[in-house]
Amino acid sequence: MYVITGVTGKLGRVAVEDLLTRVPAAEVVAVARDPRKAADLAERGVDVRRGDYEDPTSLRTAFSGADVLLLVSSPDITPGARARQHGNAIDAAVAAGVGRIVYTSAIGAEDGQGFLADHTATERLLAESGLPHTLLRNTFYMEVLVNPGLRAAADSGELLGADNGVPVNLATIADLGVAASVTVDGEGHEGAVYELRGPVWTLADLARTVSEVSGKDVAYRPVPVEELGQAGFVHQLIASGLFSEPSADLEKLLGRPAVGLRAAVEAALGS
Repeated sequence: MYVITGVTGKLGRVAVEDLLTRVPAAEVVAVARDPRKAADLAERGVDVRRGDYEDPTSLRTAFSGADVLLLVSSPDITPGARARQHGNAIDAAVAAGVGRIVYTSAIGAEDGQGFLADHTATERLLAESGLPHTLLRNTFYMEVLVNPGLRAAADSGELLGADNGVPVNLATIADLGVAASVTVDGEGHEGAVYELRGPVWTLADLARTVSEVSGKDVAYRPVPVEELGQAGFVHQLIASGLFSEPSADLEKLLGRPAVGLRAAVEAALGS
């Protein structure tokens, strides 16, 4: 039995949909905090169960009978919240006799600082649990930078950034979700640590690609991070080098190249 959490979220939904292309619906359990939001999966024969990371009892019931559990990380980035919630899930998995956990960790989690520290703590809890597990250290979603908001850059003729020209290895939600699914029912993943990253590019490359795809002249203009508002946080992370290193792990799991910059921009702009 394959149990997938977070099925009403973006990554969890991709993972369960991909898994259903390879295994019968009767072998899949979809866990959601509100099962009503996954009613369509139930209609297709998937066992939809309630599971709340803040409710350990619900998790033990939800994980019952699981050979493999895909533990999709909590969306709550309040410091300490993820470590507590994931600890509840890991304890529940141990109590339920889960065979293996696949955890969607994060880039830099080998020694995470700030908001990444909860992923580091979760990886430590998994090691201490004694359960076989697989770590997926996901980069950030490409959609953070490559999204329909790029139309504004095409219209204004410039793309602002405070990245210091440092490259990024972002990957699409779809690719990361499929990679998670593959490690759930595939062989040879026990004990593996995968650094899941896409092809590297820079914000200057992004501006050139938006220009090519939109047919409008778009220039990249570096600005102080303060001018970017809330988006400045991501640019600071880019400039720090967090996303600068490539890895072939994502392509290996997908069995094909990860979605690149050109294809992502075309999708974002509707081209």
